[in-house]
Amino acid sequence: MAQAILETVFDVIYLVGVISAGFVMATRGAKNPLVKKFGLMAVLLGAGDAFHLVPRMIALWTTGLEANAAALGIGKLITSVTMTVFYLILYTIWRERYHIQGRKGLTYTMWGLTAARVALSLLPQNDWLNYYQPLSYGILRNIPFAVMGVLIIILFAQEVKKAGDRVFRFMAPAVLLSFGFYIPVVLFGNIIPPIGMLMIPKTLAYVWIVQMGWTLYKQTPKAI
Repeated sequence: MAQAILETVFDVIYLVGVISAGFVMATRGAKNPLVKKFGLMAVLLGAGDAFHLVPRMIALWTTGLEANAAALGIGKLITSVTMTVFYLILYTIWRERYHIQGRKGLTYTMWGLTAARVALSLLPQNDWLNYYQPLSYGILRNIPFAVMGVLIIILFAQEVKKAGDRVFRFMAPAVLLSFGFYIPVVLFGNIIPPIGMLMIPKTLAYVWIVQMGWTLYKQTPKAI
């Protein structure tokens, strides 16, 4: 019961907060394309996570997680795709924020990694409808995702330092933390269930990323 209460309160606050902030940025940040992109990212983040978190909340209050394996698995699949697109959008924000020209190879790489992650996530061998899914495919589909994360960390770290960007100065650490909390769950979540609690600080790292977009929004003249 305690787990159901704590998770439900946390998830509801998170989903409502992120989606609301995203909607505001997307609709009222018209004078800054980067703010609109952050708004889209935030809505995508919240909406994608909702497909997993809402069934999880229902499961905790009813028949349990294993009994709702199919709904949870489909939610995880959707979240897997939306989070990949989240980082692709963040890459476009990096290009626009720091006026990056050319580097087509890097762009092709990011798109290729996105396509690979989505394709691997859609493979039937992931066994999404079962509660205990094969670890091998959990690792496989996360390889391109992790490479995307490493690239985003390096790219932002380099440009933030050169530009003296105060708004995004913590973008690289936030992305690093999100992956740092996520990877142990992928590797050991089925073996040591309490490790799944790392998804909470992972989620907070994503909130931190959205908060940086909100800071940019507050600095931008509002659309009339």
